[in-house]
Amino acid sequence: MSRNVTVGLDGSPESRAAAEWAAREAKLRGLPLRLVHVWEPVPEPMAQAPLLGAETQQHWSERSEMGVPPAEVPEPSAGGAPRGRIPRETAAGLRLRHPGVHVDMEQILGRPAEALTEAAKDAELLVLGSRGTSGIGGFLVGSVGQSVVAHAEQPVVLVRAGEQAADGHAMDPSAMPSAAALSGPVVLGLDTDSPDDTLLTFAFEAAARRVTPLRVVHAWNLPPYYAYGLPADPELNAVLGKQDAATLAEVLHHWKEKYPAVRVVEESRSGSAAVQLVDASREASLVVVGRRIRRSPLGAHIGPVTHAVLHHATAPVAVVAHD
Repeated sequence: MSRNVTVGLDGSPESRAAAEWAAREAKLRGLPLRLVHVWEPVPEPMAQAPLLGAETQQHWSERSEMGVPPAEVPEPSAGGAPRGRIPRETAAGLRLRHPGVHVDMEQILGRPAEALTEAAKDAELLVLGSRGTSGIGGFLVGSVGQSVVAHAEQPVVLVRAGEQAADGHAMDPSAMPSAAALSGPVVLGLDTDSPDDTLLTFAFEAAARRVTPLRVVHAWNLPPYYAYGLPADPELNAVLGKQDAATLAEVLHHWKEKYPAVRVVEESRSGSAAVQLVDASREASLVVVGRRIRRSPLGAHIGPVTHAVLHHATAPVAVVAHD
C-alpha cells in the first residue's frame, strides 16, 4: 500500500469540498494527495442517440474513427468542458492553497463505485463527498458513497458540501469551514462490548494530529420498563449509569496511557447512540465510527448507527472497517 490520501473527484461541489478536506488531512499526515477522477464510457449505440447532444456524439465518433483508447480522450462533462479539466483545475487550486502538499492526478475508466473501492486499496485514507439536504433531512450519501463505504477495507471519510471550494476560482466566503470544522474535538462512537484496536488507534491519532480533545461517546440501553411505559426507577438508572461509565473508563485506560498528550472526554449516556453522535457532530472536527468487515456479498455491510451518522452528522465522518 502506498502512503497517500486519496480523494474521489467528479467536479461536484461535494467532491470539491472533499478534496479541500483531504488536502488539509494530507498536510496533517505529511502525505501526498491523490486526486482520482472516474468516468464511465458511453456504449456505442448510445453515442449515436440524438438525446445525448451533438457534442457527445462528436466525441464518441472521433474516438471511434481515430482508434484512440477511451482513457486517452477526455469525455465531455455535463457542462460541456472536457473532464480532464476537472482534476487539473482542482489540483491547481489545491497547490495554491496548500503549498506544502504534493498533489497527483489520476483518471480511471470504469464504474465509479468499483473503481474507488479499488483505489482505496492503494491509500491510507479515501475521502468522498456527501450532499447536504437542509433541515431534518440531514445529508445524502449517494449509491456510490454507500457502496464504497460498505466494501472498502481502508478508512473512508465522507465530507459534506460547504468546505472551501477546491478549484482554481475565488472561494466563496460563505463556504469557509467553521471553527469547529478546523479545531473542534474528534468524536468517537465506541462499543465497549467489543472495542476494536484499529478504530481506537484511528481516533486517538486523529485527535493527536489535530491537537484537539477526543470525545468518546458510548450509549447504553434503558431498562425494559421504558418500553412498556412503566414508572422509571431513578436508583436503578443511576447504578446502571455508574457501571457503564466504569466500563468505558476501563476500556480507555490503556489508550490514555498510550496517548498521554490527548485529552479524553468520556461520555456514557442512556439512549440512542446515533442520536448522541449526531448531536456531538455539531461541534466536532471529525466523527469516527466503525464498520465490521463482512466477507459475504449478501446482506447489509453498514450498521444502523454508522448508517444514521453518515446521513445526519454535520461534521466529516470517518468510517473505519475492522474485523
